[in-house]
Amino acid sequence: MARKAQVVRKTKETQITIGLNLDGSGKGVIATPLPFFNHMLELFAKHGIFDLKIEAKGDIEIDPHHLIEDTGLALGEAFNKALGKKLKIERYGHAVLPMDESLAEVKAAIDISGRPHFTFKAKFPRELLYVDLPGGKKIKYYFDAEMLKEFFESFVYKAGISLHIELVRGKNTHHKIEAIFKAFGVALSRACAINKRKKGIPSTKGLL
Repeated sequence: MARKAQVVRKTKETQITIGLNLDGSGKGVIATPLPFFNHMLELFAKHGIFDLKIEAKGDIEIDPHHLIEDTGLALGEAFNKALGKKLKIERYGHAVLPMDESLAEVKAAIDISGRPHFTFKAKFPRELLYVDLPGGKKIKYYFDAEMLKEFFESFVYKAGISLHIELVRGKNTHHKIEAIFKAFGVALSRACAINKRKKGIPSTKGLL
């Protein structure tokens, strides 16, 4: 069966539509008002070999917090749906990934366990970025480690996984964040992969 999912999330603050294919080719079509965030999600899809389409908008004139958090919630829900009964999945995934001088390690990192847990060890200066507003206008905003943490916490909560992210070292903020998203994609892809040698659900409990 195709491991795909469609998720629509609409609140008074955001409107998000997501299409996901776990067994895709790495095609990411991402449209949010945050160009840097778009790029990170495209990298995630490319290196996770997921087909991912996201259309998102929200009250970005206030700040990007709601949009980033709600995108994490919707994306986590999409993965949960696409995994279905989780039959024959590897369940665990791990990646150590360099980005020039930066090294992101997603340690033992992902367990598709049905039990949300998130550990995040990453620090970097606030990065000045841009938001695209309707009418071609742009405003500046700061993207920091706390904002990144909100995205992953939201994802973990809805996906029902255990995720550990540790940034080992790096100098350039862009490279640090890019290494994290790439490593996350690779580790999640490995955890979602089908292992034909396995039978049923990969748990002695018989349930994930």
